[in-house]
Amino acid sequence: MFATERGIIVAWNLSYRILTAMKQCWKIFLMMWLVGTQGAHAQAPNLIWIMADDLGYGELGCYGQKVIPTPHIDRMAKEGMRFTHYYSGATVCAPSRCVLMTGLHQGHARVRGNKAAVGLTKADVSVATVLQQAGYRTACIGKWGLGEHDGTEEGLPKHQGFDRFFGYLNHTHAHNHFPDYLWRDDAKEKLPNVVVPVGAKGGGYATKAVAYADDLFADEALKFVSEKSTKPFFLYWSMVSPHANNERQTALGDGANVPDYGDFADKPWPVQDRGHAAMIARLDRYVGRMLEQLQTLGIAQNTLVIFTSDNGPHKESGHDLTRFQPSGPFTGIKRSLTDGGIRVPFIAWWPGKVPAGASAEFVGSFADWWPTAAELAKAKTSTKVDGVSIVPTLLGKSQAPQEFLYWEFHEGGFSQAALYQGRWKGIRRGGPDQTIVLYDTENDIAEKTNVAAKHPEIARKISDYLKQARTESPDWVPEWKSTDAPKKKQQKR
Repeated sequence: MFATERGIIVAWNLSYRILTAMKQCWKIFLMMWLVGTQGAHAQAPNLIWIMADDLGYGELGCYGQKVIPTPHIDRMAKEGMRFTHYYSGATVCAPSRCVLMTGLHQGHARVRGNKAAVGLTKADVSVATVLQQAGYRTACIGKWGLGEHDGTEEGLPKHQGFDRFFGYLNHTHAHNHFPDYLWRDDAKEKLPNVVVPVGAKGGGYATKAVAYADDLFADEALKFVSEKSTKPFFLYWSMVSPHANNERQTALGDGANVPDYGDFADKPWPVQDRGHAAMIARLDRYVGRMLEQLQTLGIAQNTLVIFTSDNGPHKESGHDLTRFQPSGPFTGIKRSLTDGGIRVPFIAWWPGKVPAGASAEFVGSFADWWPTAAELAKAKTSTKVDGVSIVPTLLGKSQAPQEFLYWEFHEGGFSQAALYQGRWKGIRRGGPDQTIVLYDTENDIAEKTNVAAKHPEIARKISDYLKQARTESPDWVPEWKSTDAPKKKQQKR
């Protein structure tokens, strides 16, 4: 009997040990599963927005450029998605960047033109703030232009969601590619360049040119993405090439100031042309360095990189536009509401996610970045924006365009433009009741023929939209001018 009892006890102990071991195994399995699923959820993609300054649609090889080789950006397009019908936020710098940061089109944005002493405020919700709150490391490197130490401090990068900043705070300072200082967060960081100052906003030109700002920005950008962290990152890399140094152009007749002319040194061209081409070739190399670094770090497949330009091409360097054809097939340049001023190169690169070698005809604008980034980061936000997420397009799925895209311009008299159904461009100048000019951009890509009389219903629909597209702002009261009146010369930024 005692033997039987001992057997039962032994068997029970063995069963208990087996059950306990199984329980521990299940606990370990469950913990591993939870860690795995949480890790997968936490692996939000890194986001990099690389933006050139005043680079035209036609100034890259992958968009038809024949004179300036851009092999690295061309490779980016081959390995990613090239958009053919994408728009900047505005036809000049500051408002285009405001649209990008806030997801609001120009008629709703805080900054609607290149006016001093208007910046973002604490009431604005930037895309960087949304990403920062979603757990991202954030950095702005390069040109900011939406707040500085002049009464617009609420618009400083640190108050708009950026953990760190290195670059220029205002546009005039950013004209000089060899400045004697740059801002690092709230402090001025001195550079070895010797500068002749022009005006009170940091403008000028170097008589001793040693440190080239975009070289410094490229190094800083590479350093940021290389830092070890468990957090994903958002890098807003805002170059100042190939923008002109307007003050240098006025003083010396050459606004294309670069460290060297590179492959263009022996070209029988004016120095302005050689400098402009060298700027673009240099920025192309920066992009190549970044893509190579992402591959080396092993994070390319979890990083979405966008390359674009803030608006259409400029002419302030004194270079020959006919040589480079910077607007491609479109009419107009920077400060134009025709497509030459606002349609920009736009390339998305994300190995394994964005289809390689794809060409996207989706019609979008900078306002789309805010909701796109928020969706990719799985950010929780109730903020309303004008843009739409282009994640479906990025992943190779079809996506309908928004009914309307909107722009306005405040120099030389107020003017407005809207694109309807991704095809019909309406532009109004001269007054709120003036008849719009209508272009069928599908059949008239250069916007040469006004078809308002042939399509009165479409013209009326766009006209009605323009009357209600914007909210009133004391900083941006429309100053309509007759189209016959002489245009007032504007300060160039």
